Amino acid sequence: MNSIGQNFGGDWTEQKLDCVSKYLHAYTKIMNNQNFNFAYIDAFAGTGYRELILDEEINESLFPELDSQEVVNFRQGSVRNALEVQPPFNKYIFIEEDKGKFTELEKLREEYIIREEFSEDRIECIRTEANDYLTDACKKDWSRHRALVFLDPFGMQVEWKTIELIAKTEAIDLWLLFPIGTVNRLLKRNGEIRTNMRNKLDMFFGEDSWYDVFYNLTQEHSLFGEEEKWEKIGNIFYEIEQYFIKRLQVIFAGVANNPLVLRNSKNVPLYLLCFAVGNPKGSTTALKIAEYILDNQPDDQQTLPLLKE
Repeated sequence: MNSIGQNFGGDWTEQKLDCVSKYLHAYTKIMNNQNFNFAYIDAFAGTGYRELILDEEINESLFPELDSQEVVNFRQGSVRNALEVQPPFNKYIFIEEDKGKFTELEKLREEYIIREEFSEDRIECIRTEANDYLTDACKKDWSRHRALVFLDPFGMQVEWKTIELIAKTEAIDLWLLFPIGTVNRLLKRNGEIRTNMRNKLDMFFGEDSWYDVFYNLTQEHSLFGEEEKWEKIGNIFYEIEQYFIKRLQVIFAGVANNPLVLRNSKNVPLYLLCFAVGNPKGSTTALKIAEYILDNQPDDQQTLPLLKE
């Protein structure tokens, strides 16, 4: 077995990191002039780099959308990108439950402290489950605090009740990687979904009405006459996208209507990079910035709109 760890992803990984990084730069520039303590929270921080997965270890049952040819060179991930933002955040909080990944995350933290780029209390690494941490954090007083939360899970680990709590703070901007490919795989063509998978989708979407959105009851001719059966609707990726965006719009002050669709080399959607803003006062301008970035219109020579609190 090849002992050199490599990451999976490719162009879509870089698209994701590029979009979030551009927003971080716009966010800290304006927040640096505001009277708030503002933090960056990465709830699935990993090692601080793209996840190290050996070519031979890619499990097709877990990641069937990944092509072994898409295993690319080692690249920096969201944690290091955030630490390189200028001006910096007042506080960095990196959450990781896995022991091995957390150890690597701590090493990255020490690297920046040793170089005296940050004080020890400015970067905090916490080994815990992401939903648990965010549940506790969101229940605190946010009147003098603001944050940008990045949720980049492997699959469907983020619970809807956690997203609701983030929205209720009215102080957090959210970038979320929505696993549209995983959701689609769970939606069996014939509508026969195992109870445990239904429960998982209920928890993920925060309701059970998703079934009536993604399936139609049709009539089928048989030897015994007409029979009713459930059938997965056409254009399912679009329907999943629209459904999730509407769910976010119910709870957040503003939601970008143009999530970035991240696809593999076979042009199959893997994820949606979604943005939502919690603070009603700054939602209009924040959305303009995020949607501008997601449309991939600005380049290095252009100026992003100012983010207002």
